Amino acid sequence: MRGAPKTCFPTGRHYPGIADLIAQAIRTVPGLVAELEASRSWIELPFVVIDFETTGTNPEQDRVLEIGLVGFDAGGRLAFREGLLVNPGIPVPEEARAVHGITDEELHGAPSFEEVLPHVVELLAGRIPVAYNADFDRTFLLSEARRVKHALPKALPPALRDDTTWIDPLVWAREILKDQKSRRLGDVAAFFGIPLEQAHRAAGDAEATGRVLLALAPQMPTIYGELIRLQRRYAAFQEAELTAWRRFQ
Repeated sequence: MRGAPKTCFPTGRHYPGIADLIAQAIRTVPGLVAELEASRSWIELPFVVIDFETTGTNPEQDRVLEIGLVGFDAGGRLAFREGLLVNPGIPVPEEARAVHGITDEELHGAPSFEEVLPHVVELLAGRIPVAYNADFDRTFLLSEARRVKHALPKALPPALRDDTTWIDPLVWAREILKDQKSRRLGDVAAFFGIPLEQAHRAAGDAEATGRVLLALAPQMPTIYGELIRLQRRYAAFQEAELTAWRRFQ
């Protein structure tokens, strides 16, 4: 990986006080979940994988119609797995239905986003948010939350805060699996031998994302604060490279 962190100086020795300086630097990394210890191993912290199926790709116009939430506790132990249908209040376009197979008939009588919000908040509480291609799911979640902001609790869970950086396994797959032609979730899951049940259904995609993250973990930074610091850096590099590639197409 570019710019991978070193564990010591070239001499092999740590200078006096360096551990305190490193710890302080980690604590000041932007985007961390404040109530979790930045210097701990992230795999020993609780996280929740979030996946949405939607009516389209524009969070300002389209709506969430299925929510997948899969929680993992310390050591990567599965804590819960839920898939919630949500009535989006608008018809499901044919092109969206062709992807996830969810019909208007299935959504008839399903609760609205506002109605499922208390349960969603409960499942998100105290956990690091994770999503594959996280910007998509993060933007949809925050957009839906803004529409029902009167129903939001005063103490927001990490995933509903504007300043929280979500762990994104796609960023790490791009860095670690450079020889793979595709880093789509299904292809990365297949590379690791991880079953993807009901692809393009929220709970199945969310669980597979969590399993992929755990499979990538041995080649990722261990410390939570360092993970987020480097992910922000790698994501910026990747976005710049993608922008440059598009310019020459």
